Amino acid sequence: MITIQSVEYHQKSTLRNLIELYKYDFTEYYPEDVNENGLYEYKYFDHYWTETGRHPYFIRVEGILAGFALVREIETTDNSTIYSIAEFFVMKKYRHQGIGQYVAAELFNKFNGVWKVAQIETNKPAQKFWRKTIERYTNNNFQEIREDGWDGPIQTFSTIT
Repeated sequence: MITIQSVEYHQKSTLRNLIELYKYDFTEYYPEDVNENGLYEYKYFDHYWTETGRHPYFIRVEGILAGFALVREIETTDNSTIYSIAEFFVMKKYRHQGIGQYVAAELFNKFNGVWKVAQIETNKPAQKFWRKTIERYTNNNFQEIREDGWDGPIQTFSTIT
């Protein structure tokens, strides 16, 4: 059974550990060095408990931690909200089993509205995953755009029915 679970404040250190694994994996596409403590830093980490509109989730398979998802609400100039997958990580052991697609669909269902899901240009596996996942979820009713200030594709779609 696949579940998503809100990350509570007392579970911050567990999420921080998973983010280290994620950031390490991500260096394949975006080279980043560790700090003097041997750790990667995620500068928005604490914001998930200090700002509204940020939602951290654990991904569990049969009750075991298998990854995480960070969802962010972005306010627009016309006071509407756009939902974004800020970070998404499924550990290698659990990849290619439909877990990521299941979790993405659950998150899209949970936050009803307009979504933007962005990937960096060099991360071709993420682009393939998100295009396939969003195509299936929306029955191919999405757009892929480019925006100034972001180097890579962005899929945009609505879950409003």
